[in-house]
Amino acid sequence: MSATDVELVVRRRETAADGVVTLDLVEPDGNELPAWEPGAHIDLLLDEGLVRQYSLCGDPRETGTWRVGVLLDPNSRGGSQHVHAHLQEGSAVRVRGPRNNFPLVAAPRYLFIAGGIGITPMKAMAESAERAGLDWSMLYLGRSRSSMAFQQELQDTYGDRVTVWADDERGGFFDLASVLAEPSDGTVIYSCGPEPLLAAVEKHCAHWPDGSLHVERFTAKAPAAETLEQALDTYQVICQRSAITVEVSDGVPMLEALEDAGVPIMSSCGEGVCGTCRATVLEGTPDHRDSLLTDAERASGDVILPCVSHSLSGKLVLDL
Repeated sequence: MSATDVELVVRRRETAADGVVTLDLVEPDGNELPAWEPGAHIDLLLDEGLVRQYSLCGDPRETGTWRVGVLLDPNSRGGSQHVHAHLQEGSAVRVRGPRNNFPLVAAPRYLFIAGGIGITPMKAMAESAERAGLDWSMLYLGRSRSSMAFQQELQDTYGDRVTVWADDERGGFFDLASVLAEPSDGTVIYSCGPEPLLAAVEKHCAHWPDGSLHVERFTAKAPAAETLEQALDTYQVICQRSAITVEVSDGVPMLEALEDAGVPIMSSCGEGVCGTCRATVLEGTPDHRDSLLTDAERASGDVILPCVSHSLSGKLVLDL
């Protein structure tokens, strides 16, 4: 299914918060949908070639329904506007997935830190941890309660395990530094939300043990200045299975050059956050500019996201 598009129908559409709707997607004939785990997302294939990723936020045990929550982004590139304006109950939509780049690893204890619409993967993770009888807590941060989807449901269900912080009620931002000041043995942190939140979480977790923090971004981080300084003007990408060699200049996305040369490769976000275009590196040194791969994956040099990344070697051989 991960490489196949299917047509689903919106069975239910509800308003979850100011500017946020949830869509329950089902097979028209009522068949079961592929299984998924917390952290997974699906691609919605919208009009005019728009492809957008949304985290599944329902119950994995409900095998006939996929639920997503969609924020109407004022800076939308068209995806969330299309969803809010056109996907009503009964609407058909093509879907690809599910894919999980944000899996919940086994741990003695979890701290979930969600910001705004970043609650969508966190909600499914918390419910999974609760069913398994694991120790967990959640910080849910937002501008105002009216804009925070599922906040009342989470508090009603889990009580003190969930701390809801609305900036307009509290008169300012939550003090992450104090919460994250002392590493907690065995605690794994998951965070999803806007870039300022994720940057703050990363900063305050810098002294935690390796592997303690897992984040998911909706938009890509800007490449570091030193990364750009190392860039090659041109390099070759050799696609081993396709027997195609492509010349790429640093100002042109590698993915675009590959597609123009007729190399078959799936893509979606174009920002290095979804992993759809992930390719195996057989030879050469990738110039990683994505916001998805782990430090270990980057260090191994075995994979690359060609939608945003380049090469630090004159020749890069890919399994494409």
